[in-house]
Amino acid sequence: MEKTVILLGIFLITFVNFALSQDGSDGQHERWEYLLEDTGDVLQLALPITAGIMTLAKKDYQGTKKLALSYGTTLAVTYSLKYLTKKARPEERNRYDSFPSGHTSSAFSGASFIQRRYGWKYGVPAYVLATLVGVSRTEAPDGYHDGWDVVAGAAVGIASTYLFTKPYQKEHFDLGFSAGNDTYVLTFRYKF
Repeated sequence: MEKTVILLGIFLITFVNFALSQDGSDGQHERWEYLLEDTGDVLQLALPITAGIMTLAKKDYQGTKKLALSYGTTLAVTYSLKYLTKKARPEERNRYDSFPSGHTSSAFSGASFIQRRYGWKYGVPAYVLATLVGVSRTEAPDGYHDGWDVVAGAAVGIASTYLFTKPYQKEHFDLGFSAGNDTYVLTFRYKF
């Protein structure tokens, strides 16, 4: 049920984005290119926000802290690398902040958190949407990034998540009792 609600929410955001996207082509670019760019703009934030909503819906407050830490690290590393590398953007606007893609690192941070914390059942659709963000950065009307920028952004987002996030365990301890042949065993197991 939760998966359906999450996917329905993302579909709704994308549909609203489609309805509000720019009309027609400008002679140089087609409508789908603008739609792809706008979708990437929305999904770069929708994925980490969805991850945050999932932590709250599951009352996984440790997960909320881990998401904040991993997402903050993603942003810090991404913008530090942009400042240090000063790589020119492919669309020749004399901007030197291409490496790595911030949209992609944000989207993959959210997607990898969802997968790492809650499993592949939620992770696969999240990674598909994050990949769409990466494609939007290279195939948008002006091609804001090249493939290396997008791959680096994805790597930063995923690495930051895996550095701080462990899979969600709803039950952290297990208590058991066994008896037989004049033997009684009480077990206690705590999962970290």
